[in-house]
Amino acid sequence: MMKIPSYLSIPIHYVPLPILEKATQMVFRKVLAEHPDLFHRLGAYRQKRFAFRPTDLPVAFIVDPSLPALSVIRKTENAAADCTVEATIVHLLALLEGRCDADALFFAREITVTGDMEAMLALRNALDDSLIDLPTEVGKLGGPFGPLLRRAAYEIRARVLPQEQQRWN
Repeated sequence: MMKIPSYLSIPIHYVPLPILEKATQMVFRKVLAEHPDLFHRLGAYRQKRFAFRPTDLPVAFIVDPSLPALSVIRKTENAAADCTVEATIVHLLALLEGRCDADALFFAREITVTGDMEAMLALRNALDDSLIDLPTEVGKLGGPFGPLLRRAAYEIRARVLPQEQQRWN
């Protein structure tokens, strides 16, 4: 199972939710700016709400493509969503970038999907077509520190993703 080291995930328990939400919203907005048609590819499923629950973090991420908006909640809160994906944060980020075979992970029980499966398949197809590269997007947010942030993000990804999953599709 691909997991981030606990010394990286433990601080998330103590970060105030508004700070965590602000940081993730910045990345979310940058990804949407670089891939403006991402949610348009959902068609009718654009009205659905998607929940992403990392099994190794105390938070969940709710995406509402119709607005578009992202919110962060503690896992103890009830997330109103039409479909939910649960997996390690590494798997969720790899799926976002199209770096893992979602079907293989599903059948290996590495990820759990509940709710509207058609909506989730539409989102998966839209993500696979987008070729999102999170280290590049994070680097673009870093101003003069962008190259350093991008390189650090690439290094982290290389360490947590097995070589065979660096880019599968």
